[in-house]
Amino acid sequence: MTTRVPMTVNGEARLREELQQLKSVDRPRVIMAIADAREHGDLKENAEYHAAREQQGFIEGRIQDIEGKLGAAQVIDVTSIENTGKVIFGVTVHLLNMETDEQVVYQICGEDEADIKAGKISVSSPIARALIGKSEGDIVAIRVPSGTVEYEIGEVEHI
Repeated sequence: MTTRVPMTVNGEARLREELQQLKSVDRPRVIMAIADAREHGDLKENAEYHAAREQQGFIEGRIQDIEGKLGAAQVIDVTSIENTGKVIFGVTVHLLNMETDEQVVYQICGEDEADIKAGKISVSSPIARALIGKSEGDIVAIRVPSGTVEYEIGEVEHI
C-alpha cells in the first residue's frame, strides 16, 4: 500500500506541467545533445557527452519522482469542502501575532508546494501541525527556533 501524498489542486497542476515539460521538451533536447556529442568521437574525453548524460540522469530521475508523487497524490480541493472555521489541509489561514500585532497569512499545502515567500507552508511544518484542527478565534502557541510565539487564528478561508 502506498502512502497517500496530500496535494492541492494547484500543486497537482504544477507537477503535471513540469512533467509535460520534462517529457516533451527537456528529454528530447538532452537526447539530441548526447547524439551530437557522440558524433565528436572519443567519449572518454568528451565533456559535452558526460554533461549531457548527467543531465539525462537528472531528468529521468525527476520524471520518476513526479510520476510517483502524482500516482500517490490525494488531491484535496478545499473549495468543495464546507468552511466550518476549522484549520484543515488546503485552507488559507490569517494569523495575528499576539506579541507584535503583526498579521501573517499562510496556505497549508503539500510538501512540494511549500514556499514560505509565497505564503505556502507544508502540512508537515511545525506551524501547520500546530494549527491543524484549531478554529477561528483560537490562540495557538507555536514553537519556533527563537522560542514560542502565540498566534490568534483570525480568518480561515477555503480559496
